[in-house]
Amino acid sequence: MDRREFIKNSLLAASGAILLSGCTFKTSSPHVKGGVTTTKFKNIDVSMLGFGCMRLPVNAKGEIDDALNKKMVQRAIESGINYFDTAYMYMGGKSEKAMGDALKKYDRASFNFTTKMPVMMLEKEEDVERIFNEQLKRCQTDYFDFYLVHCLNKHNWENTKKYNVIPFLEKMKKEGKIKYLGFSHHDTPELLQEIIDYYDKWEFVQLQINKLDWKTCRGEEQYNIARKAKLPIIVMEPLRGSALANLNADATKILKDYNPNASAASWAFRWLAGLDGILTMLSGMTLPEHLEDNIKTFTNLKPLSEEEQKIYDKAIQAHLKTQAIGCTSCRYCECPVGVNIAGIFSLYNQYKQDNTGMGKNGFISHYEALRESERADKCIKCGLCKTKCPQKLNIPALLEKVDKEYKQLKGA
Repeated sequence: MDRREFIKNSLLAASGAILLSGCTFKTSSPHVKGGVTTTKFKNIDVSMLGFGCMRLPVNAKGEIDDALNKKMVQRAIESGINYFDTAYMYMGGKSEKAMGDALKKYDRASFNFTTKMPVMMLEKEEDVERIFNEQLKRCQTDYFDFYLVHCLNKHNWENTKKYNVIPFLEKMKKEGKIKYLGFSHHDTPELLQEIIDYYDKWEFVQLQINKLDWKTCRGEEQYNIARKAKLPIIVMEPLRGSALANLNADATKILKDYNPNASAASWAFRWLAGLDGILTMLSGMTLPEHLEDNIKTFTNLKPLSEEEQKIYDKAIQAHLKTQAIGCTSCRYCECPVGVNIAGIFSLYNQYKQDNTGMGKNGFISHYEALRESERADKCIKCGLCKTKCPQKLNIPALLEKVDKEYKQLKGA
């Protein structure tokens, strides 16, 4: 397998989530206007496929392939994609400049340019203005359409308040250098609620939503919090790395038997399309093949039908059977003290399979996003879960194994 084929098979291409019943907060219906499906945000049309700029095409030296990136941007714009999402540290700090170079020839009013304040890098209040001005220069623009406080977890949220990030960004809005202000969230639902309650002028939120995280990483809870607050949602990591685009053989066969022309990525995107309140879905399209498949999916984007939903659920269950721990997330093993058994095993499987790009730090971060009361070390070894598990797993022993490996990784 050559390098190009490896990248094609292993990197992000798209994403997913499930149909949700009982949601009462509606936004404007998606519609098609000269290309990919769009949705309405305030008084503008936003493409429901967002061009993620964290995984831009690279050359043999591992550097951004500017020529190919410009071709892909041109193809994206021609197809109706008008949302481009970068950040200060993406691609080793070179993504913003690459996107500024790629977009500068187009009418600035024809696309939405998005970047983020890297609050994790702040050391003093003056850094906020310095970085913002540097971003304007890198991106070769006078303003950003959508601007986010980046990667809010507990630590970064404290930095946001400590260095008065929000007041500065409000000032930039008044000066016309930011149109819409939001944040990306990487922590618990409790912190998400705290951030929303702290500032009542957020205009959107960026969340990690996909089928694998819907229950196990409390994705559904976060989604519902955002909907209750009536915040439009930008979806990040919709494929959960590449997991939902690279299903195992059994799962792939189920999908291909039903529709041989549809990619696994397209199923995942259409699954997400069943959720209300989605503004756009970000996809890191490293290769032209990723872009073309996504354009095909998002032209007349349709949510999964009821029948397709059943097929997709069946495929996902088939995929889960080959994981490092044979947990199918049936949740029959409900823990009397609240340990999130299925969630813990799902995260561990993704980490051990190493087909999602999660890595050590990703596993630690997502594990720590669980409530402390839900973690493996809270198991009291009562054994009740073992008697309920259809797979006959020795759950207490497996929880102990995960806890031991987490602590080893944390201390490494």
